[in-house]
Amino acid sequence: MIPVGLLVLSLFHVSLVGSQPTQSSQQAPGPPHPAGEQPPLAPDNLSFPWSRLRLPRYIIPLHYRLLLHPNITNLSFTGSVQIQIDVQNNTNWVVLHSKGLRISMATILDQNLAHLSDKVLPVLHNPSHEQIGIFSPRVLSNGQKYFLYIEFEAELAEGFYGFYKSTYRTSTGETRILASTHFEPTSARMAFPCFDEPSFKANFSIRIRRSPEYISLSNMPVVSTVEVHDGLLEDRFDASVKMSTYLVAFVICDFKSVTATTSSGVQVSIYAAPEKWLQTRYALEVAVKMLDFYEEYFNIRYPLPKQDLIAIPDFQSGAMENWGLTTYRETSLLFDPLTSSISDKLWITMVIGHELAHQWFGNLVTMEWWNDIWLNEGFARYMEYISVEATYPDLKVEEYLLHTCFAAVGHDSLNSSRPISSPAENPTQIKQMFDTVSYDKGACILHMLRHFLTEDVFQSGIVRYLRKYSYRNAHNQDLWDMNRMSVFIAIKVHQRPSSHFKIIYREHLDLTAMMNTWTLQKGIPLVTVTRKGPRLLLRQDRFLRTVMPSDPLWSTLFLWHIPLTYKTDASNTIHRHLMTTHTDSIHIEEDVSWVKVNTDMTGYYVVHYEDGGWDEITKLLLENHTALSYKDRTQLIHNSFQLVTAGHLPLNKALDLIGYLQLETHTVPLLEGLGYLETFYRIIEKRNEQDYTFIMVSTTTFAYILWFFRAVIDRQTWSDKGSISERRLRSEVLSLACHLDDPPCLERARQSFKDWLQSNGTLNLPTDVAETVYSVGAQDDYGWASLLHTYNISLSAAQKSKILFALTCSKDTDKLQRLLELGLEGKVIRSQDLSTLILMVARNPRGHHLAWNFVKKNWDTLVQKFQLGSFCIRNIIIGTTGQFSSPEELTNLFFESIREQALQLRATQVALDNVQKNVRWFQRNLETLREWLNKQMK
Repeated sequence: MIPVGLLVLSLFHVSLVGSQPTQSSQQAPGPPHPAGEQPPLAPDNLSFPWSRLRLPRYIIPLHYRLLLHPNITNLSFTGSVQIQIDVQNNTNWVVLHSKGLRISMATILDQNLAHLSDKVLPVLHNPSHEQIGIFSPRVLSNGQKYFLYIEFEAELAEGFYGFYKSTYRTSTGETRILASTHFEPTSARMAFPCFDEPSFKANFSIRIRRSPEYISLSNMPVVSTVEVHDGLLEDRFDASVKMSTYLVAFVICDFKSVTATTSSGVQVSIYAAPEKWLQTRYALEVAVKMLDFYEEYFNIRYPLPKQDLIAIPDFQSGAMENWGLTTYRETSLLFDPLTSSISDKLWITMVIGHELAHQWFGNLVTMEWWNDIWLNEGFARYMEYISVEATYPDLKVEEYLLHTCFAAVGHDSLNSSRPISSPAENPTQIKQMFDTVSYDKGACILHMLRHFLTEDVFQSGIVRYLRKYSYRNAHNQDLWDMNRMSVFIAIKVHQRPSSHFKIIYREHLDLTAMMNTWTLQKGIPLVTVTRKGPRLLLRQDRFLRTVMPSDPLWSTLFLWHIPLTYKTDASNTIHRHLMTTHTDSIHIEEDVSWVKVNTDMTGYYVVHYEDGGWDEITKLLLENHTALSYKDRTQLIHNSFQLVTAGHLPLNKALDLIGYLQLETHTVPLLEGLGYLETFYRIIEKRNEQDYTFIMVSTTTFAYILWFFRAVIDRQTWSDKGSISERRLRSEVLSLACHLDDPPCLERARQSFKDWLQSNGTLNLPTDVAETVYSVGAQDDYGWASLLHTYNISLSAAQKSKILFALTCSKDTDKLQRLLELGLEGKVIRSQDLSTLILMVARNPRGHHLAWNFVKKNWDTLVQKFQLGSFCIRNIIIGTTGQFSSPEELTNLFFESIREQALQLRATQVALDNVQKNVRWFQRNLETLREWLNKQMK
């Protein structure tokens, strides 16, 4: 309905409809009214004109001219923005986003910059939708362009979103302040009024005022700096390319930088706090290599003249891909050769690869809406592996892709999973889209598609996609269309041989139908394989770890188009088959002794071998495990234990299968098998210590691990020598051995810690074992206090991370409680590390319930710090409950305040699924585990 008194609205077609509770903004005094002109309408006489969460589509922003003046001293900022808009429907209203901003003045100008009214325009607020509405007495006409001008002010935000403050401390103890931004997904509106949706792409011309002791950075280079008054400087940045608001960024700081240039002339700079400047060299090398690689791989030039990477001391996520100014947590960018391990180096390399991939996937081509955020994040996650493998082959990044897919399987095999492309409307729902499904499952189905189409065709398809939709927005369907076109061209131009490509290129292949089964329905398929003479009989079902195969809820409603691969002992050929029905069969040679389905786990599905199939695999591994690749061996270990949890395979069968590991020399399958045994031990040791059965199984489990892996443990050196695979194995194995109180491990770690303490910081521990040494040293009062002191003064984020983990390994609950309180306070331990700290404490058997009680007590504060729906809140909920395994813990899982928000949070259902899974696992497998261990240890 149209409110009474707004006759002008009844005279023109207005598409802005609906009514919401409103809140008037405080208006600046307007100019005197000319004789005969009516005074402006009071905001109290207007109703907010728009009822939807998404903005109207007929006012399009074209260009923002943004001026910001942050005051680092009083932690506030003022600003103004002039937005050129294209009006595509007659209206009296402009509705856009604003959150927490005090609007002091708003006006609208025509194409010639003439004011449509000489009065201050009414501005209405709808806080629940984070929108403002600006009323124009004169109709904004269809087909015309106007300028919207708004002045505003606000405080620098507390927390990690919007335009927020960050601090760092120098080696002399001085605290310095900077201001930085993080806008994705919906926080640009906290820094300036804007059309804060990804499809509203526009150009941005930014000016920032600052004191001379600071520098300012933004997406584009500074083109000029002028003095405004009294020494105040204004940096004027070049106009940006067309981009979404969530990619806008600016930082005001006193950092130093290192700079280099790519082969195509792009200037790359790494910024960090002055005393950490020397830790930027490795990131500079990586960023230059990565930009060169991506320009060649995508065959599209990086469109900006520069790329800055900056380490922000307070940063909630790992990094953010703002175009031309990517922001990072310090542990994701800074590499200190004295304290950073090989795993730290790999992490930094992969994060930089991820964010620079986004400069094309996400920035150049952006998803139309947040329901398809996987088009950004799945691609960037997958490109981490492609880019690092090409630029740093010695890092062996391909060994980690399996674990990305294993993480996706773990989430996707719960009933609480979701489709890759899922509805998301409000900010909380949107934040929850940044999860394992978007990142890891997205990467894994792209990996499957790449191997299905072949690498050349896949690369051609994504290049076509990027070229066609440059500076635009895209949907799932657009990606499939471009890949289908690449398939068609490959057939016509290259005339592919039929042996491999007849499945892919056959006339009726519907790539959209195939990929929709992976993106529009949740879950992962289970392919059950049975051998009947010369045929493989196949059946597909949804793989669920929370529903038993005998349960009535077991569903066959799910159907995928699965690109199957398999190998046999008859040849090295990888055979291919597209399975599009619930049941299928394949003809194989009758005399083959074994069949391995899902070669190298290039497909995203779990495989179960019925009728003695697992016994054949176990026999093969014991007799000739190298007949299968390390990826195949790792996947078999993973699948077998997943099938145990889902009730398809007895536990003793999976344990028998990893019996071959005493013969294994490759790190990846070794750690996969060891990881499951460690998981059993850690979850059992958290159970009631008064329960004799659990005590005995726990004791037998760690004794078996130390006995079975004795040779592996004994051959580890306490050094940083060897390949990345060897160094990774050393770090994991020695950490577990010391946790299991292995005497030789403890003795060596204690001596190393004593030497480190006595050196007063002059001795650098081998980086691969430093965390283990710290963890052992933290077990007495003096060692713990010394580590906390070192943590407080260290300038290395890598070292601080290792020490924080070690501090949480204490068996003293008072110390664990103190750490949690320090994290909540946010001074000694930064708030950005609080969610990780909570998970570390929860991992400790002595801190297991301590961490969850802390979460319950401080829930409202945690939500305020991290925002509901953020990955930090999700990790806190899922991580602290992930090893609950008793019926009592399941019954008392959630507390009142979280129940009120449970409907908004998918994480609560994931947590419930996980605990139900754990309870069922113990009910079905504890006795089997006890009997099997006793048999092995006789």
